Amino acid sequence: MSTERSTVKGPASYFPSIEKRYGKPIDEWLELVRQSPLERHGEKVAFLKQEHGMGHGHANAVVAYVRAEG
Repeated sequence: MSTERSTVKGPASYFPSIEKRYGKPIDEWLELVRQSPLERHGEKVAFLKQEHGMGHGHANAVVAYVRAEG
């Protein structure tokens, strides 16, 4: 018998804790970053931290996920 686990890796692994801690569905955070006029990764991370009180690791995960989409 094989026990197979589906484990989320990378930035998406932070999504459940982001939703719990900041009270919004992850899709709202992702869309906020997608719609941002800011271009650089660091600028978007700083925006989430300064304007929305998100911690660095969580903000970085959201931005990295959106950037990986292309």
